[in-house]
Amino acid sequence: MTRKIEVLKADITTLAVDAIINAANTSLLGGGGVDGAIHRAAGTELFDECYQLGGCATGQAKITRGYRLPAKYVIHAVGPVWSGGERGEPELLASCYRTVFRIAREHGIRSLAFPAISCGVYRFPVDRAVKIAVRETAAELISSDDIQKVIFACFGDDIYEAYRREVDKLS
Repeated sequence: MTRKIEVLKADITTLAVDAIINAANTSLLGGGGVDGAIHRAAGTELFDECYQLGGCATGQAKITRGYRLPAKYVIHAVGPVWSGGERGEPELLASCYRTVFRIAREHGIRSLAFPAISCGVYRFPVDRAVKIAVRETAAELISSDDIQKVIFACFGDDIYEAYRREVDKLS
């Protein structure tokens, strides 16, 4: 299973995978961080398609084309804003990953790249978010052969090291 998981320090918008995951907000219309970077790199067509989707609930995800990105698709996952962990944030974050994997299977997507969903301005504690991301990814890879590659695209050393430590535990 660990041969199907990579941890990279990379700009997710440059990765040639079937789908990149966007750490989106509920409007799906762009924002800061990775969300804004994906919208800028994909071009205005992405905004136009997202506008037609009518938003997305926290813990869920929706798919669009990738437009000018190397990735064919963007799966927009809306992670929770951290409010101390008493408002279902861990389950909502896990739901993002499960929903992304379901959408990927439905669309024949074999390779995915994830950012650290909810770890930026949404303030989810990095170690907790990484444990959830790796747990849900491992569960998917164990239960299905549909996904062949999952990349955790990390921005910054702290996030990279957190993912590296957690993925190494799978060996």
